[in-house]
Amino acid sequence: MENDLPFSEVVKVFEAIEATTQRTVMAKLLSSIFKEAPPQAMDKVVYILLGQLRPDWEGVELGVGEKLAMRAISTASGLPFKKVEETYKKLGDLGEAARQVMSMKGASTILDYFGAKRSRALTVGEVYESLMNVAKASGEGAQDAKVRLLSSLFAAASPDEAKYIARFIVGKLRLGVADMTVLDSLSDVFNVPKESLEKAYHVHPDLGHIARLLAERGRDALAELRVTPGIPIQPMLAERLSSSKEILGKLGGIAICEYKYDGERAQIHRRGDSVRIFSRRLEDITHEYPDVVGYVMEAMESRDFVVEGEIVTVDPDTGEIKPFQELMHRKRKHDIKEAVEEYPVEVFLFDAIYMDGVDLTDLPLIDRKRALWGAMKPHPKVHHATWRLLDDPAETDKFFLEAISNDCEGIMCKSVKRDSIYELGARGWLWIKYKRDYKSELTDTLDLAVVGAFWGRGRRAGLYGALLLAAYDPDTDQFYTVAKVGSGFTDEDLKKLPEMLDQYKLPHKHPRVVSKMEPDVWFVPGLVIEVIGAEITQSPIHTCCMDPKAGTGLAIRFPRFTGRYRTDKSPEQATTVREVMEMFRNQKKIGEQSIDESI
Repeated sequence: MENDLPFSEVVKVFEAIEATTQRTVMAKLLSSIFKEAPPQAMDKVVYILLGQLRPDWEGVELGVGEKLAMRAISTASGLPFKKVEETYKKLGDLGEAARQVMSMKGASTILDYFGAKRSRALTVGEVYESLMNVAKASGEGAQDAKVRLLSSLFAAASPDEAKYIARFIVGKLRLGVADMTVLDSLSDVFNVPKESLEKAYHVHPDLGHIARLLAERGRDALAELRVTPGIPIQPMLAERLSSSKEILGKLGGIAICEYKYDGERAQIHRRGDSVRIFSRRLEDITHEYPDVVGYVMEAMESRDFVVEGEIVTVDPDTGEIKPFQELMHRKRKHDIKEAVEEYPVEVFLFDAIYMDGVDLTDLPLIDRKRALWGAMKPHPKVHHATWRLLDDPAETDKFFLEAISNDCEGIMCKSVKRDSIYELGARGWLWIKYKRDYKSELTDTLDLAVVGAFWGRGRRAGLYGALLLAAYDPDTDQFYTVAKVGSGFTDEDLKKLPEMLDQYKLPHKHPRVVSKMEPDVWFVPGLVIEVIGAEITQSPIHTCCMDPKAGTGLAIRFPRFTGRYRTDKSPEQATTVREVMEMFRNQKKIGEQSIDESI
């Protein structure tokens, strides 16, 4: 076992993480298991802690539902399926049900049948290999094969191990270990500056691979990681302001201003004859856009590139851009051919990251755009984003209104200075969103992470009546509450929210959530929704931008759900606390309110 690690050691860490509400404690627990893991097992330990077999962008899925998992537990324990199902219904947690069932008298009688009684402990490598084999099982008889593999694994596991294996296979590990927390722990264990690890992660977002590289070859091996077509990068993010004068001031008086399209941001990668498309969350969405694959193959001269753009739905008769919701209708359709015909799309490219063997991320924006223009051929479905080089606030406002009239959300204003590099994974002032909603006193919508829920009353009895929402702080890697929203939800929304949020449910507040409020149900930050409100105001009950002297934070007054689930965003891509502060400062009618500038 010198090249492996007992799975029981990982389970101990699971149990300790599940019991803590402090992020610092979570980071120390991760550091302890990373120090213990041999180099050959390091990647597997990281993947299992994150609740995945491979990075999300590889699309490796177990393909196991709750019923199939219960069949495996039943077979492994020798107890009837009905008994397993009853235990699950009673406890409401398949992991706890597996632990209890595998602890029952008589449950061990099946172990000899599987030859699974061992004189040594189950290892991380064995668990990982078994689960990978489950994921690979396909074709005729795949379901039975998955049950056999999982039954053997459950039979070889202790009851406590079975608990976390069961949670893992149905995607409800519920530990909420964040990528940034893993990076903190790796930095601590291998004495590598956090900035170096983040740079490696942004260009190659595979924490298991990075951890094993460090364990086997040390920090110098990180230099090998670079932009590669087929491997998504962490996208550059923008700040936001609501005044063209302020925006141009931040950008040195002149900027490239582009339409901000109401579509899905996408990274499009080509390597030879292979094209892959990744979402903002780095999920492989190539299968959703077979038409886009064909378009870019025709429109780009280069055979080796990484470019960014927006995929938008268009009216085939008028060419007008349709709202984002239309794109969501397309994504929900199971028949891709029908979706392509019913919801045609076009692509508006705005940046080039890599072209014909050259990493462009350290080049100024204008040079990256020249590379993009040089690689594009005229095509009816692939365009360069509409843009202007502007240095006058009045002209910028005109361009903003032009974008709105052309069914866009607003404009993106980007630095043209020599230091206008592509900052992987960073949110900074090189790109600034100019985006307003004129139908509300609040000048913009916010994308916020759901961290808690309150049970409804009356018509909403038995459903969630309101959600506790939080903004993200990248400096602390924590979420701070800013709204309790119960308005804007349709009856259909209210019915599906419990199911949507079930995988994130926790018995206590997550270590990365900072809240004064106590909802009825806590969640791992996972689901992001869009909200609007009347204004942002000071609040003694919310923790966003908390002023320790005054004891007040910032909150959204009269928040309302817009109907838009931001499934294209991870919780770490939600509206930040700094953006909330900027919105507070830029409200038209702040009155006499003030807040400590040092926050």
